[in-house]
Order: sequence, then structure tokens, then C-alpha cells
Amino acid sequence: MANAPKPTTVKKESSSSASNVFATFVIPICIVIGFCVWRFVFGEGSNFIDGDREKLPLPGNYLGTAYKGGPIVAILVGLLLVVIVFSIERIIVIGKASGKTSLDTFIRKVQGLLSAGNIEAAKAECDKQQGSVANVIKSGLKKYSEVEADTNMDVEQSIVAIQKEVEEATALEMPMLEQNLTVIATLVSIGTLVGLLGTVTGMIRAFAGLANSGAPDQSALAVGISEALINTATGILVSTVAIIMYNVLTSKIDKLTYAIDEAGFSIVQTYASSHK
Repeated sequence: MANAPKPTTVKKESSSSASNVFATFVIPICIVIGFCVWRFVFGEGSNFIDGDREKLPLPGNYLGTAYKGGPIVAILVGLLLVVIVFSIERIIVIGKASGKTSLDTFIRKVQGLLSAGNIEAAKAECDKQQGSVANVIKSGLKKYSEVEADTNMDVEQSIVAIQKEVEEATALEMPMLEQNLTVIATLVSIGTLVGLLGTVTGMIRAFAGLANSGAPDQSALAVGISEALINTATGILVSTVAIIMYNVLTSKIDKLTYAIDEAGFSIVQTYASSHK
């Protein structure tokens, strides 16, 4: 029995490794796609006067205007894709962690079976549900059965053992749920900073157009201001999407954590009530 946890640990390490590989490949791929979108979609000739991307964009053409924002727009588009891809990946992982059916329904079923003292049926329900929450609850139920059969432990020791088992199982599952959230959180700041960098470079170009001797270069001035504003807007967009998705994902994880805590408390209370 002492060797039982090993497969779970190996599984979690394998999941973590796969997630790291995913992050390593996805980020550069998204940046490359961002450059392709900027060059071939935003920079498509039909978006510009006389079909020449070196000239000004057609009036009201937002794609051409975005192209004039410069290569920093390409980076920002890539960062936006990173946020979207990682958000989808986390939503899928958290969805699997919740299990096959509604989490609230599953917790109520387990609590009902615990109240009836039917531990084996509660374990079977965990097997049907699957996912991280079910894994943690099943670990607590297994420990419940073990301490129930151990006549050398008093009630207080048994309760502590069950609580510890739930905490350890939770500690194994939570890192998998929270992985890659740091990437999204980091992009909240990076999106704004990269957008600000584009704003500064755009204003430099605008002032360079004003600095020309004689009449100001209106084309250079327009392109510079366009670059500044487009980069500002795109940077804000990246940060906004990253903030929204980070908050959505953390709230989903908090819900799972609450469900685990609630079920763990029910297991402990059931054991304590049956051994008064």
C-alpha cells in the first residue's frame, strides 16, 4: 500500500511536462502567425491607395491602418493569439477537472450517500464522475475506509488522517489546474507595455515628420500618429482580454476548490457523527 501514490505522482509530472512543452511551442508559433497576419492580411494591397502598401490606407480601412502601426502590431496580434490559445487550453483542462456531469449535482450525490453511510456507493460515484474533484474526494473516501478498519486509531487521529489525505490529494491536483495561468497574468502587463512601446515609436516618427525643413511631411506625420494610436489600442485590447480570461479562469478554479473543501468537510463530519 505504501507504493500506491507513485502512479499518481508520475501522472502529474507527465501532465506538467506536457504543459511545459505546450507553452514552449505555442508562444513562438503564435508570434509567427501574428507576423503573417500583419504582413499578408493587414498589409494586403487592396487595403491601400493604388494597391501599394507603401502609400496611405484607403479611407476607413482599418486593416490598412493597423498595418501602418508597424511590426509591433504583429507582436501584439501574436500576444493576443497566445491569450486566446492558453485560455481555451485552460478552459478544457478545468472542464475535465470538473468531471463528466454537473459539479453541483455530483457533490450533492456524494453528500447524500455519505449521510446514508454508503461509502462504497460514494466511491463508485467518484469513478463515474472522474476529474480532479472526484479524484480528491475518492482519496478522502479511501482513507475513511482505512481508518474505519484500523482499530488502533482513535476518532481524533482518524479525522486528522482523513483531512491530511484530502489536503495531500488537493495539493497534487491544484498545480495542474493553475498551470499556464501565469502566462495569461504576465500578458496583462506585457500587452500594455508593448503597446506603449509602439506608441512611443509612433510619436517619434510623427515628430520626425514635423522636424523636416520647410513644410511638415504630412504623410510621415499621419503614419506616425496612426502607428502610435493603433499600438495603444491593440495593447489595451490584449491586456483587457488577458484580464477578463484570467479572472474567469481563477473563478472556475476557486469553484473547484470550494467543491473539494465542501466534500472534504462532509467526509470528516460523517465520520465524526458516526463515531460519537
